[in-house]
Amino acid sequence: MIFREGLFSGKVALVTGGGSGIGLEIARQFLQLGAEVFIASRKAQRLEEAMAVLQPLGMVHSYQVDIREPDQVAGLAEFIADRSGQLDVLVNNAGGQFPSRAEDISPKGWQAVINTNLNGTWYVTQTMAQRFFFEQKAGIVVNIVVNHYRGFPGMAHTGAARAGVSNLTQSLAVEWAQRGIRLNCVAPGIIRSSGLEQYPPELVASIAQHVPMKRLGSTDEVAALVLFLASPAATYISGETIYVDGGAHLWGDVWQYSE
Repeated sequence: MIFREGLFSGKVALVTGGGSGIGLEIARQFLQLGAEVFIASRKAQRLEEAMAVLQPLGMVHSYQVDIREPDQVAGLAEFIADRSGQLDVLVNNAGGQFPSRAEDISPKGWQAVINTNLNGTWYVTQTMAQRFFFEQKAGIVVNIVVNHYRGFPGMAHTGAARAGVSNLTQSLAVEWAQRGIRLNCVAPGIIRSSGLEQYPPELVASIAQHVPMKRLGSTDEVAALVLFLASPAATYISGETIYVDGGAHLWGDVWQYSE
């Protein structure tokens, strides 16, 4: 049985963007299976609300950090080292984007999305590897990206950033394989979570009709794949991007982009 009780006992996991949505569910499931969990977010209120949900489930810590700032990421690493002395699993879930035609994306908007989704993921990954994984000769990284299989018209900035993360994952999976580190990506489709709040309700309501399964995904479906990739059942899987989208990356134009 893969998801047996105590599966992650003795393990420490960090979930960035763990204060809400998919990240919160990933943290919850790690706790339920025995892991000690750190959640990180840029917003203190989200961390407070998440801690109220997670603390009854097990050993959990929170840390406010802007992953775009390497010095703050280094502070997060020291926080984990001081409290636990190890890190076994890193889930890079923090990110953000907004819908826009490519020609309307301002330099500030472009930089904000690239800095968070690509640069921030890199800063956290490199820092945690240097602080923990290399010395331990072991580590697991799961990067949460998006459905960029056929590009991402209407959100070119995040498509570019997340595709960069997928390629980075492939490169590191090879470079760090001999150091006992596995890296994979999970690419959610349209998931019913707090992340949909910034999009027009009428758009969200119509999305399911453009998914082959005719429904939106759930946060627990995404979290289940993340935990599988972090488990002993996936020890020979590295460098992959796996889609959790009801087949949407193979067919259909979810965003119905047009001029």
